[in-house]
Amino acid sequence: MKSISFLDTAVEYVKGVGPKRAEILRKEFQIDTFHDLLTHFPFRYMDRTRYYSVQEINSDSIYYQIKGRIIKVEIIGKMRSQRLVAVLKDSSGEIDLIWFQGIRWIKEMVKVGMDVVVFGKPAFFNGSYNIPHPEFELAADRKNEIDEHLQPFYSTTEKLKAIGLDSKGIRKIIRNLISVSAGNIQETLPDTIQSRLKLIGREEALVAIHFPTDAAILEKAVSRLKFEELFFIQLQILKSKVGRQKFIKGQRFTIVGDNLNQFYREYLPFELTDAQKRVIKEIRFDIGSGKQMNRLLQGDVGSGKTLVALMTMLIALDNGFQTCLMAPTEILAEQHLRTFSKMLGQMPVNVELLTGSTKSKNRKRILESLKEGSLHIIIGTHALIEDSVVFDKLGLVVIDEQHRFGVVQRSRLWQKAEVPPHILVMTATPIPRTLAMTLYGDLDVSVIDELPPGRKPIKTFHFTDHDRLKVFSSIKKQIAEGRQIYFVYPMIKESESIDLKYLMDGYESICREFPLPEFAVSIVHGKMKPAAKDFEMQRFVKGETQLMVATTVIEVGVDVPNASVMVIENAERFGLSQLHQLRGRVGRGADQSYCILMSSDKLTNDGKQRIATMVKTTDGFDIAEADLKLRGPGDLQGTVQSGVLDLKLADIIRDEKLLKLARDLANDILNKDPILSNPVNLPLVHQLGRMDKHAADFSRIS
Repeated sequence: MKSISFLDTAVEYVKGVGPKRAEILRKEFQIDTFHDLLTHFPFRYMDRTRYYSVQEINSDSIYYQIKGRIIKVEIIGKMRSQRLVAVLKDSSGEIDLIWFQGIRWIKEMVKVGMDVVVFGKPAFFNGSYNIPHPEFELAADRKNEIDEHLQPFYSTTEKLKAIGLDSKGIRKIIRNLISVSAGNIQETLPDTIQSRLKLIGREEALVAIHFPTDAAILEKAVSRLKFEELFFIQLQILKSKVGRQKFIKGQRFTIVGDNLNQFYREYLPFELTDAQKRVIKEIRFDIGSGKQMNRLLQGDVGSGKTLVALMTMLIALDNGFQTCLMAPTEILAEQHLRTFSKMLGQMPVNVELLTGSTKSKNRKRILESLKEGSLHIIIGTHALIEDSVVFDKLGLVVIDEQHRFGVVQRSRLWQKAEVPPHILVMTATPIPRTLAMTLYGDLDVSVIDELPPGRKPIKTFHFTDHDRLKVFSSIKKQIAEGRQIYFVYPMIKESESIDLKYLMDGYESICREFPLPEFAVSIVHGKMKPAAKDFEMQRFVKGETQLMVATTVIEVGVDVPNASVMVIENAERFGLSQLHQLRGRVGRGADQSYCILMSSDKLTNDGKQRIATMVKTTDGFDIAEADLKLRGPGDLQGTVQSGVLDLKLADIIRDEKLLKLARDLANDILNKDPILSNPVNLPLVHQLGRMDKHAADFSRIS
């Protein structure tokens, strides 16, 4: 088998690259190695057998290829406003070719009298067309191209163009690399998979995706490389899950004692739903198995996840262990403390809060009681991962809205126990099945898919600014019945470029419409000092104010059962996931609640779809699927930052069937050969090893 070192060779050793170009490739596209360059795939292909005449140009929205002669070259303007203009002439007329960047380099390349082929998208300026920053090559060289039919085009940047690495330049260095790669590109898939799925080889696929001889071979290349991307993500995730289940021991919680029994008999706030009972049963099996639990708990806002988490923590206490809950914001951490304190009543359970705002004297007391074991449950923010936080006997970690924490932060918390603690990850943001398979494939998943008894589905309506007086009239009726109202705005200060109802303007108009002493208004936003924010929040919680004007700071962590109306201003500016989270702030009591989406009259197609989805359904999973289709996986859950979804070709929405096939095949292989010791799986071992070199393994951390 060929050495894998060829693909790990530094990119500067490709003919035509060198140290200077390599440094800019590294900075612009993270291209460090031969492998990185080979997987810098084209983003489109163009039929380069068709030539247009200058006279045929009639659109600035399509690309044109023109053959002609350069009859004039000049630099116009001074210093920073300089541009290079070359006039191209063919039998039908003349057109200006214009460069604003890389002028020195272009000036050396473009000369009067050259017969060239240019390719680019025209711009219409001052009554005529020109072609800014076209690709160009000598007409004589064009005849030597072997890929005229389907020519690849590559993403580039202004900095790369300035050193000659426009799409054509990148195509040239990739061709140089491929010319020396024959026999050096290692196969990553076993023959069994290739023959079963009728996939072409990896080397053939990499050559064909860059320089396809026809559309059929291009399709085969894309299919092969898409499958490979998805398959190895699934294999890596599932292998880590198998390894965790096989090799990582966990504390065995077998006792259900006084803490849980007393809570269940005396303090349970409502009858558990069937979904909650099912989830608690799944958790109890995990924590009693002697293996580390690593479970994701999904459930809509208000579905009772916190109650399940608390009951799990009480089981940990019954078995002599401490527990912690980490939340992404102080507001949410404080809300958890209030909820836990209320639920636990007079039970002998010591619960404390630790955040960045905790005073030093109180912090010292909390840390001492945590270290000596008298503190049972600690709730906090990222302050929990500090080195000064030492547990006597940590047995369970609960992480709320975990996608807001980085893996390094979570790993530091995970390491605060000699035996790995059980991990329960909670999210109120429903995760689409395709994303869950990819992002959370190594976690066991539990879903609370029903609301507690007595809760009514929230009714959602869409109104425009023309309906504002009607909306205000409805709100006054709600207040007259004793209810409270949220008004949420997308920003604090007015933007000169975006026509939004900003917070302070909204606050003033609401105060005019709902004047004292009949009405009282709170205001909360992220720029306020914590004390002022808490004061305003508590006024609303206690019912001293009827209206809360806020930014999305109240997206999580505010629980006011008496609030029955959520008004979201400029709703078209919010993502679906955020709209769903905000809507979940109401509907927490027994009364009928409403969500009112206010928007301008003019909406984009995406804006219309988001609002229509919100009006149509309150099902978080339906909303999450719609959000994924509208925004793509890169914008959800911080997946771009996490590096998990580093997909170059595959799309987990369009390629859902291929993703499922990849997962099923990875499962089959690991079921038969959990540690991949069978010689037939040696290509998989080599590829996983290569992937591990380039990414830290946080797979054991939820």
